Amino acid sequence: MSGLRLVHLPLALGPFRRWAAERDDGWTNERDRQGRLRGVAFDEGRALHHLLSETFGKGHLQPFRLFVAPGRTNAALYGYSLVEDEELRQNARESAMPEALAICDPARLTAKVMPETWKEGRRLAFDVRVRPVRRLMKAGGAFSKGAEVDAFVVEAVRRFPAGPSAEESMANSGRDREAVYREWLAERLDGAARLERVRLASFSRHRAARGGHVAEGPDATLHGELVIGDPARFAERLARGVGRHTAYGFGMLLLRPAGRR
Repeated sequence: MSGLRLVHLPLALGPFRRWAAERDDGWTNERDRQGRLRGVAFDEGRALHHLLSETFGKGHLQPFRLFVAPGRTNAALYGYSLVEDEELRQNARESAMPEALAICDPARLTAKVMPETWKEGRRLAFDVRVRPVRRLMKAGGAFSKGAEVDAFVVEAVRRFPAGPSAEESMANSGRDREAVYREWLAERLDGAARLERVRLASFSRHRAARGGHVAEGPDATLHGELVIGDPARFAERLARGVGRHTAYGFGMLLLRPAGRR
């Protein structure tokens, strides 16, 4: 094992999608509460999780994030790893299936070593894709105990149990998703860094295929700046990711130089 590395891996989308379809990885039958089949859901993050685990070793390349430009047939996957890049390539050469090597050629894997130490007070810009959810400790509204629910909806239900809708109730109170998700992210950083100038860059709904069932939840990308508060804890957050589903394409903190103030 070694220090943290930022890994870049080109990925061929056509072979990846064929592989996922042939292997049935990432696909789950979606059923209603009565058990009736509603359709089939595909979770790209779950398929990538299986591909990366089988090719490079379980947990060796996560958290990760996939970038796909519109109209392109190739994608760029970035991930953090505590394993040296040559060991990742060797694992792929020794154990990967031939069809997996057609998707992500280990010879094209590149990496850089991240800093071993971070300076308290250092300001950095960040880009992170997260699934901002909370697991309910008790039933609330239409949700059962243990349900994984959008943090924005959880706050709306708690503050306005008789409100017409989460969006309308929260809008009338002056609270929006950006504010809720910023606070959710600050909680997950847990003192590792202080958030500044956070904005919600994109938001959509994401259907996660886990354990034979499908759960819909938020898919949010946050941009902003942070100031490192606890260097050791910050390094841990980089390596482990932020929030839930870090093994499925969420929670990877990508860094860049902060803008001028």
